[in-house]
Amino acid sequence: MSHRNARLTVHGRRILVERVLAGRPVAHVAAEMGISRPTAHKWVRRWKSEGDVGLADRSSRPGRTPHRTPAAVEERVCDLRRTRKLGPARIGPIVGLPPSTVYRILTRHRLNRPAWLDRPTGTVIRRYERGRPGELVHVDVKKLGRIPDGGGHRVLGRDAGRPVRGMGFDYIHSAVDDHSRLAYSEIHPDEKVATCAGFLARAATFFHRHGITRIERVLTDNAWAYRKGLAWKAVLADLGAVGKLTRAYRPQTNGKVERFNRTLLDEWAYLRPYTSNDERTAALTDFLHTYNHHRCHTALGGHPPISRVNNPAGQYT
Repeated sequence: MSHRNARLTVHGRRILVERVLAGRPVAHVAAEMGISRPTAHKWVRRWKSEGDVGLADRSSRPGRTPHRTPAAVEERVCDLRRTRKLGPARIGPIVGLPPSTVYRILTRHRLNRPAWLDRPTGTVIRRYERGRPGELVHVDVKKLGRIPDGGGHRVLGRDAGRPVRGMGFDYIHSAVDDHSRLAYSEIHPDEKVATCAGFLARAATFFHRHGITRIERVLTDNAWAYRKGLAWKAVLADLGAVGKLTRAYRPQTNGKVERFNRTLLDEWAYLRPYTSNDERTAALTDFLHTYNHHRCHTALGGHPPISRVNNPAGQYT
């Protein structure tokens, strides 16, 4: 995965190497990409010695952990969890460990959440997800009321901030890769066919720029633009992708983008009181960067979505 403060993803490091191999001075390429010359030399040197594998971040994990709980004790903790369904507070006294340590052991072995266990057998239930980036992309639109200049009720209060007639709505178009959860969003004034088609084309460009070079399937709800829109179907054909529709009245089928919509509202749209619609719109770019590159994702073992693009095999989860 890319470390929290890393300027370049694996895809960006490939671009750096390609520019240097084309004859550009390393110092110039480093300045263009916002990194130091020693860092640029480091990635070029690793690529020359190891190839593309050398462009991936190396683990910061220590070579040895002398105070880690012995493997036999960890196995005992996991066995008690699977067979007797005990929690950390009850396992701790049995094995002689603090509950906090037991919880960390259960988390490490993905046994910390009872919902992830099959109750009769105690085996870990695998969550549904595609096996590689780009295999399936979820697309959806979220309708959001516009904010009048000066702020709405969150700034002015319920009485002073009553909805302004004619303000209308923003339509947040979002695409989420099923495997990596890498997300892309745009704000538009409608959800017409041409708008949806243009969004999909730009989303594909975004994914390609971040290392997902091909989209195989696109899953949407049954809106007319997705079912009948010729421009939408033309973009799918250009991408070589197949359009899939959810079952009617079953938004769970498109659950990953539906869950992303909720995060979008909690951590962007309603994060703070905005004084204008333009202010909220401008904040979307920073939210998306944080979500994709820095925000811990529970379904990815606490790593950001970009880690799954750089590491398709999913060793981090």
